[in-house]
Amino acid sequence: MRTKVKTACNRDCPDGCGVIATVEDGQVVRLQGDPEHPVTKGFLCKRTSRFLERQYDPTRITQAMIRRNKGQANARWETVPVDRALDLVADRLLQYRDEFGPASIMNYRCGGSMGMMKYVTDYFFQLVGPVTIKSGDICAGAAEWAQETDFGIQDSNDFFDLLNARKIFLWGKNVFVSHVHLLPVLKQAKANGARLVLIDPIKHRTSSLCDQYVSIEPAGDAALALGMARWLMENGRFDSEVESYCENLPEYRDLINSRTIDQWSSMAGVETSTLCELAECYSDGPSTILVGWGMQRRRNGAAIIRAIDALGAVSGNIGIPGAGVSFYFPRRGAFDLSFLKKESAPRAIPEPLLGPGIESASNPPIKLVFVSAANPVTNVPESETVRRALQDRFTVVVDMFTTDTAACADVILPAATMLEDDDLIGAYGHHYLNKLEPVVPPPNDALTDYEIIRRLALRVGLADHFDRDARAWQRDMIRPLEENGIHLKNIGARITRNPKAANVVFADRKFPTASGRVNLMTNYEHPATPVCAKYPFRLMAISTDDAQASQWAGRDQTGPASLKIHPTAANGFTVGDIAVLESQSGSMEVQIVFDGNQRLDIVAIDKGGWLSAGRCANAIIPAECSDHGQCAVYYDTPVRLVKKKGRSEIMNDSPSGNPAMSD
Repeated sequence: MRTKVKTACNRDCPDGCGVIATVEDGQVVRLQGDPEHPVTKGFLCKRTSRFLERQYDPTRITQAMIRRNKGQANARWETVPVDRALDLVADRLLQYRDEFGPASIMNYRCGGSMGMMKYVTDYFFQLVGPVTIKSGDICAGAAEWAQETDFGIQDSNDFFDLLNARKIFLWGKNVFVSHVHLLPVLKQAKANGARLVLIDPIKHRTSSLCDQYVSIEPAGDAALALGMARWLMENGRFDSEVESYCENLPEYRDLINSRTIDQWSSMAGVETSTLCELAECYSDGPSTILVGWGMQRRRNGAAIIRAIDALGAVSGNIGIPGAGVSFYFPRRGAFDLSFLKKESAPRAIPEPLLGPGIESASNPPIKLVFVSAANPVTNVPESETVRRALQDRFTVVVDMFTTDTAACADVILPAATMLEDDDLIGAYGHHYLNKLEPVVPPPNDALTDYEIIRRLALRVGLADHFDRDARAWQRDMIRPLEENGIHLKNIGARITRNPKAANVVFADRKFPTASGRVNLMTNYEHPATPVCAKYPFRLMAISTDDAQASQWAGRDQTGPASLKIHPTAANGFTVGDIAVLESQSGSMEVQIVFDGNQRLDIVAIDKGGWLSAGRCANAIIPAECSDHGQCAVYYDTPVRLVKKKGRSEIMNDSPSGNPAMSD
């Protein structure tokens, strides 16, 4: 007998899709997009379409494991009943808290699931301690800080408001990979007459959708935005009411006047005529800028977003239909998470500095790390340091597979998948809400994250706080929506848009900043280019539609990682060659692939490669924070290519010259 269950996708993606799961004889046999969901429209991305391979992968962990003799030659994994593993974890939590203080425990949770119930894990550790936590955000910290500084909050016009735009700038955004359900709306907007422009140092598939593609200097985005603003000012294209809703306008004018348009163009790596053309196009709005996630993962990431925010504000492309600077939709905004305490944790380690931060922590040192919804060894810079930090401490990992992080653990607790979980979902690419339904039960000893926490609470004296099921928590979370007729029983059964979300954000030109106005940037220091004669390329690890972050299938992690490079820049190498990619932080083997669309100063590999397979870009990316927001600096690492055998045949000082030789 076949049944169909409506559920949702909880993976780290802006689309927050509605999913229909077909179940036959207790097994999920098909996943499809919910045709009634206005964003999903009946189709799923390639990654989630293949999720059943992950669901029923024979290497999936479904029983708890404890590592015996960790760090010794005779170390081994032992499968144990999950309650026995939880007993050990609880004993260690109490031991370290009592002996060294709660700051000796670290709770590290990231975006492996977008479910609201995952915040209950944070609540548990607040009650245990409060314990050490992470600060910042490796993926979005710079842009979050920038938009909250500029506008007071992060939010966007309604998902379908793009149909009101005359111009749509996809600034560093590859929708074919990172926001696939935006494609139908963009195509409809284009059919309606909107002009689409892609600005990106990487020429990717989204360029085929756009009317214009502009290749930009890596990290040159702020200069381009500031130069475009100068053109607008010189040509009388600032909004006539700009003084009424923008703070620091005189200082901002001084900033954009501090360099000529030619100078801004040069810093951006574009022709002056191109900058002026872009500015004129943008000024003929309403215009929307869709901000990608990559460009704020640079040293000047916050400055880049602030420059783009300011361009949107002074041009009047804010607070009106068809306009805006859209980076994020507040996925938590509809839910009541007030159970989380507001007071500061005793210690917070910036997430991009996780490995060095754990190792250098003292008074007290970190003795136990609890990892859930995360694979930091692979996904955080300076992977070897993160791995060493976890191996040298009592580490608990909640996961479905033996990831690079789980391989460092003392205890692995088997996790439920999104088809077995019970949760609420908000999206960061639109304002719709959804319900994650348990389609099938978890196998063997696998547990939801909440059930793991609930059972730990029983063991550490916190049973009263967690003596209820997941649905009780969820009813509390959506209580603010009950006045709008939204209840737990119908949030997944019908299309539910956050009723508190505006169709046009900032429509009254009032902003939740200290002044009530847009806080324009007043200074900008262009970062010195990190490439040099010895390391002539910037490394970019790019998202792919084959895997969600590091959630690759094992068969896809064999052999060296493919490295894309422009053939003109690949002096001394041919397609298929095995080379060594080096930074000042480390090295990895790669296989050369030519890409004639690539810039000469960039090399690119797939994001999320495993450290254990030698395919992890973060192994050679240093631990570093962006200018603000404690975002990881993923895309500013200078690298070089070296011949694998014999003498080190290092690439030439410049990408287009002759290869230099060294021994």
